[in-house]
Amino acid sequence: MSSAPNPALPLKTIAAHVAVPFVIGIVMALCYLGGFHKPDPHELRVNVVGDTVATAVTAQELQRDLGDHVDIRTVTSVDEARSAIEHREIAAAFVPDATNPQLLVSTAAGDPTAVMLERIFTQVTVAHQQPLHVVDVVAADPSRDPSGQSLFFFLVALTVGSYGTGIAIAVAAGGRSLRVRAGLAVGAAVLAAGVLTLIAVFGFDALPGAQWQIFGLSIPYALATMLFAIGLHPLIGRFTTLAMVTIFVGLNFTSSGGVFAPELQPRFFAALHDFWIGAGFNEAARDLAYFPQVSLAGPVGKVIGWLIAAAALVVVAGIVERRRQAPAAVPASTGAGRHERSGQQPSTERIPAELTPTQEEELAEEVVA
Repeated sequence: MSSAPNPALPLKTIAAHVAVPFVIGIVMALCYLGGFHKPDPHELRVNVVGDTVATAVTAQELQRDLGDHVDIRTVTSVDEARSAIEHREIAAAFVPDATNPQLLVSTAAGDPTAVMLERIFTQVTVAHQQPLHVVDVVAADPSRDPSGQSLFFFLVALTVGSYGTGIAIAVAAGGRSLRVRAGLAVGAAVLAAGVLTLIAVFGFDALPGAQWQIFGLSIPYALATMLFAIGLHPLIGRFTTLAMVTIFVGLNFTSSGGVFAPELQPRFFAALHDFWIGAGFNEAARDLAYFPQVSLAGPVGKVIGWLIAAAALVVVAGIVERRRQAPAAVPASTGAGRHERSGQQPSTERIPAELTPTQEEELAEEVVA
């Protein structure tokens, strides 16, 4: 016996289902093309090394010729310049010399930035018919992190797994209390961070260092992401997927500094880098792996700040849910006496055995995203 064909839905209904993935595509185009398609340096901190009048003149000429692409300052010694690179205070240092000019960079801090600076200063030295010698002060791990972006790829996996899990909890566990949903998020955050760290460490040897500290940082990051989904869903319903993709993929990955440093991106994404959660995780993980002498207060503070904001959002969602449920509780209370007389306890929570068609559709949209 053949099953009945699916009924033809109204065009308005079809358009409503197409709208969310269509807008997600627009968001991704705006964010990824806007953030990545044309890296252009602005205000890259570069020190010129030397304590002579000639060094000062060279610094002034470089600033004049390169404009706002760089922010040139002078230091007296190579050791001072190396220390500034090791503490991530500058992007590079240029050591002018008539026969052997040097450029000090750090591929661990960002290989695209190092490559961009090498191109800039190669043009400078070629104009004076001098070969440029590049020194990598803090190099990316050639075996575990040859591209300098392994930590960014880990961030991508952690984010996608976390926001997807958060939406699934928000939808599938929507009939349970927010306390239960938040508890599920805590367990899922620990599990996701642990499994992904094990895959990265033992499956691919992809984390360049401080693996277990990065695992510890992954837990609040994953939890913040999941709690945002749980908090948003009672407020905006099926548009939660669109909001999460925009916040944690479109804007998050482009502003994290994992592909291009903020000094190579448009000002909008550079500004987001100052406080967005992905930037906090990426920079903290990079410092843990390569720059242990650098303070983690700033980047870790971004992650914790987002976790606090996510928890506050869940509280707001709880207040909204209670207000929505209050009118329905009044007529339900009239039957309480009948339950008491019959010796039965009134049910306080209805847990359906299966997802509703609306919930299935929403989870399907999440999979598409």
